[in-house]
Amino acid sequence: MSLSTAPKAKNPAELDWSNLGFTYMNLPYRYRAYWRDGEWRDTGLTEEATITINEGSTCLHYGQEVFEGLKAYRCKDGSINLFRPDQNAQRMQNSCERLMMPKVPTEMFINALKEVVKANEEYIPPYGTGATLYLRPYIVGVGGNIGVHPAEEYIFSIFAMPVGNYFKGGLTPTNFVASEYDRAAHKGTGASKVGGNYAASLFPGQLAHDAGFSDCIYLDPINHKKIEEVGSANFFGITKDGKFVTPKSPSILPSVTKFSLLYLAEHNFGMETEQGDIYIDQLDHFAEAGACGTAAVISPIGGFQYGDNFHVFYSKTEVGPVTRKLYDELIGIQFGDIEAPKNWIQKV
Repeated sequence: MSLSTAPKAKNPAELDWSNLGFTYMNLPYRYRAYWRDGEWRDTGLTEEATITINEGSTCLHYGQEVFEGLKAYRCKDGSINLFRPDQNAQRMQNSCERLMMPKVPTEMFINALKEVVKANEEYIPPYGTGATLYLRPYIVGVGGNIGVHPAEEYIFSIFAMPVGNYFKGGLTPTNFVASEYDRAAHKGTGASKVGGNYAASLFPGQLAHDAGFSDCIYLDPINHKKIEEVGSANFFGITKDGKFVTPKSPSILPSVTKFSLLYLAEHNFGMETEQGDIYIDQLDHFAEAGACGTAAVISPIGGFQYGDNFHVFYSKTEVGPVTRKLYDELIGIQFGDIEAPKNWIQKV
């Protein structure tokens, strides 16, 4: 029996750019490199969407794999922006260090991204549609292994696909529910972008969807009293006195989007910012709240169900003014309509 492969993506002329959603597409080209004998061997672009690995590969048995997510943006003048790719390179290097995998140098990482974007340029959504080209770099441990130890060989690859909004409705408030399950443990792999964290979130995420919520909110794994993450995104709140607050914990993934919003809130809008504890019994301190990340950008949180309590932040139907202001600023920078802080944008 042979496994089927995904069909090639539609011709770009046939795509409805304004209604893409967030789904896989088999675009013409992806990048691939192999780690053997202590060094990366760059094989460049390939049209092959599948990889063949040994049945003993550590990525299959011991979860030795890491990945990243970022986007390419079509600007009004037709040029193409990458948003802070050096930060994604650094985060992948940190994830690799945690899982004892070889690091991809930043220059190699960014050059590979640009190769993939250029090769698939016809699939970059037009300016004004709100859609982007999503880029998924990943590294997997491969080879004939069976003992619990790092692999001796690895594959680094990047593929791409045009995407719309991650959460249905885009910049529209939706409701979330507190989960009794933990996404990750303190001093575990929560701060690394690894598949195991997401596998652990599938079941509680499905429970939330079945109950009519967009996703679940994870609380601290020690006492379940503090907010940590929102599904696969970071949480932020705007206090009633105008402070931008986001949780701080060793099990939270350091979001490039979150740190960008922290900077913009302070430097572009003069807001006070804080990374600290957000207790579930103090939600009335916040006028607005949202989830943020590369895929979601910003998803406003309308209401939060915790036990028998349902807390509404700004509104269940309207986006708060500060959330809207931050979203417009960030999107404007990414698409090249607003001047970016130094070194945030790289042209392809």
